[in-house]
Amino acid sequence: MYQPFEYFLGFRYTRSRRKNHFISFISMTSMLGITVGVMALIVVMSVMNGFHKEIRERILGMASHATVTAFEGGLAEWPDAMRLAGEHPKVIGAAPYVEMQVMTVRGESVSGAVIRGIDPSMEAQVSDVGEHMKSGSLETLSAGDYSIVLGSELALKLGVTVGDKVTVVAPTSMVTPVGTMPRLKRFTVSGLFEVGMGEYDSGVGIVHIKDAAKLARLGESVTGVRLKVEDLFEAQQISRELAESLPNLYYVSDWSDHHRNFFRALKMEKRMVGLLLALIVLVAAFNIVSMMVMVVTEKQSDIAILRTLGASSRSILKIFIVQGAAIGVLGVVLGVILGVLLALNVESIVDTFERMFNLQFIDPDLYYISKLPSDLHWDDVVMTAVVAFIITLAATLYPAFRASGIQPAEALRYE
Repeated sequence: MYQPFEYFLGFRYTRSRRKNHFISFISMTSMLGITVGVMALIVVMSVMNGFHKEIRERILGMASHATVTAFEGGLAEWPDAMRLAGEHPKVIGAAPYVEMQVMTVRGESVSGAVIRGIDPSMEAQVSDVGEHMKSGSLETLSAGDYSIVLGSELALKLGVTVGDKVTVVAPTSMVTPVGTMPRLKRFTVSGLFEVGMGEYDSGVGIVHIKDAAKLARLGESVTGVRLKVEDLFEAQQISRELAESLPNLYYVSDWSDHHRNFFRALKMEKRMVGLLLALIVLVAAFNIVSMMVMVVTEKQSDIAILRTLGASSRSILKIFIVQGAAIGVLGVVLGVILGVLLALNVESIVDTFERMFNLQFIDPDLYYISKLPSDLHWDDVVMTAVVAFIITLAATLYPAFRASGIQPAEALRYE
């Protein structure tokens, strides 16, 4: 099979033994550096994707994908809003809710919280909080019983458990013979939940929607309607479509509006970590530069002979670009293979190390998870491989241009 001599010589130089063993050492170090850099990038980005996925799922276990509310006051026509929103083909669940800021009191313990009124029969359509119950269940909530399900950390702050009483102080007021007083209501703790996010576990209480509406003096109105969509990443587009189709009496928002800064910070964090880890590949690329410069110096007589035989400067340039690129490609391929294997098995590998050395890499009391999550995205793998290859290819240009500029007479003068 025909092969241009530039490629043949380039690969031959890559495989040949060096007179100077230090060059071979630097060549191997450069390849290993690229391998380690690519592998580390893939593994770390996969782990960060896993953390982001866990956080997103925990947040959206309580927060809705989208909400429909009134521009002012309560939403009185919520059945119509549910019906109209449900007509969208990508809306798969809808449920009314009532929400307000309150103070929860138990003896001398006081804590601010958000009271969310739900319909227990419909809540499973829009959230999975029912799957995170530590004790009790959402079905224990019934209208008129004034039962409450608390986040585990909120219950710990108040020092209560199932069966205890909690006083809820609502922001609405009532007029009494002694003056205006805040509305107080005693609720019985009927369950505890833990979704793994401090924002919710330490600051949310769930009650029946009719009890919450009565406490907030909304009558038959609700705060809004929570929606669940097929693909949460399309929630923003679906919200726009719903806003256009629903009458002007309704305001539609999505989960990214409420958590935009948080998820933007996570995305920026991933980019910065990726940039820092890319420095490993950059350092390996500098090693390629130094190695190629020494190879060019060592091969000056070979270059001169090739030039006298008719090889052009462009051919010499191609030879050394092929040699450097071969090292880069080998390092990138090995890094991708090892990185993908590690990313797919990082949970079991960490678990094995924990058992072998009796260690605990992740404290579940601090991070709410007991295992290192990993979520491999192939677009991250492709981007990492392409960027690493471009960096290594760019590193070969200076030595290759230097080789192409060698003059035969100067190179052979002292031979």
